[in-house]
Amino acid sequence: MIPTSSALIQNDIVVFGLIAATLGAVMWTASRERGMWRRFYTYVPAMSLCYLLPGVYNTVGLIDGQGSRLYDPIARDVLLPAALVLLTLTIDLKGILRLGPKIVLMYLGASLSIMIGAVVAFQLMKWLHPATVAGDTWAGMAALAGSWIGGGANMLAMREVFDVDATTFGQFVVVDVGVAYVWMAVLIFLAARAPAIDARSGADTRGIDELKERIARFQAQHERVASLTDLMLIVGVAFGAVGLAHAIAQPLAAWFDANVSWAAQFSLGSPFVWVVVLATTIGLLLSCTGARRLEGAGASRIGSLLLYFLVACIGMQMDLLALLDRPWIFLLGLIWMAVHIVLLLGLGKLLRVPFFYFAIGSQSNVGGPASAPVVAAAFHPALAPVGVLLGTLGYATGTYLAYLVGITLRAMAS
Repeated sequence: MIPTSSALIQNDIVVFGLIAATLGAVMWTASRERGMWRRFYTYVPAMSLCYLLPGVYNTVGLIDGQGSRLYDPIARDVLLPAALVLLTLTIDLKGILRLGPKIVLMYLGASLSIMIGAVVAFQLMKWLHPATVAGDTWAGMAALAGSWIGGGANMLAMREVFDVDATTFGQFVVVDVGVAYVWMAVLIFLAARAPAIDARSGADTRGIDELKERIARFQAQHERVASLTDLMLIVGVAFGAVGLAHAIAQPLAAWFDANVSWAAQFSLGSPFVWVVVLATTIGLLLSCTGARRLEGAGASRIGSLLLYFLVACIGMQMDLLALLDRPWIFLLGLIWMAVHIVLLLGLGKLLRVPFFYFAIGSQSNVGGPASAPVVAAAFHPALAPVGVLLGTLGYATGTYLAYLVGITLRAMAS
């Protein structure tokens, strides 16, 4: 209950029901294969609606997002680390390595170029329009780096690690959608022209055919209908890992705070930082064990479900009217993306890789496992799982690399 609020709905259980119904409606309409909804979701990502609609509820006074306890502690402290565990649990490290060194180099190059792009864009805007990078812009950029290197879970993790204001976070979500999805549309457009691009560059495309066959075999071996035991195992692994992460994080943060002089500079005295790091690490370690087979029963889908609830709980804290206050951050995002594209193009030319490697290396970072398969499938339907593999790898690296971006930008802002 939120008795002191002026919101129309003051009971958190009712708010939860409203959020659940909203997510269900969005996902149902997004699944329609014909009609107006298909055309609508061609231009409007479903995840954006899951974020923006709760923001509308908060803006018009239907709910009180700031006063609700749905986000803190439930979504932030429980759902976020559980999503991180399940999404990193599914990573097939051996499978990614078998894709060949060049595609992995392009993926890593994309991550590095995004990190460099953040620094370059921040410094350029500091010269061109200092007000754009004033205040907590650096923290919003750290959250966006989490999305562009990893995915939504990493973005939300960075939001908490650096305590990004809800409105600032919402502004960077809009930048994320506006810039990243335009770039995805460009890649899909160029996918049909990949043979001509590869012919001009002299790239060797023989490995792609072998890749298609290997992926088809992997899919056939692991996919199955989830049993009740499978689902209980998934839930037990996820929330058991969350409990373990919280149990370790509190004393670990206290030890760093008391014994390490520079702990505050890197937020190592914050228990939540350790919860995020430990949850990601536990998931990554489990991916090297037989627990990874839970992906065949839908571990990543349950992780995504938790993620969507988390996105909605973040969105319900946002004031949508404040999103129009800072149009210059779109230029910041465009500069950032341009640096990423130029650097990755240079690496691709140096390695003489097929255009597919460039496109999937970029989109598996910028778009993550939600949209990287879309770009991969634009080249060939059998290549869609490559986007999943590389996109889920970002869940493991995104937390760490975005954290480095955040502390770098914080130093530049001071």
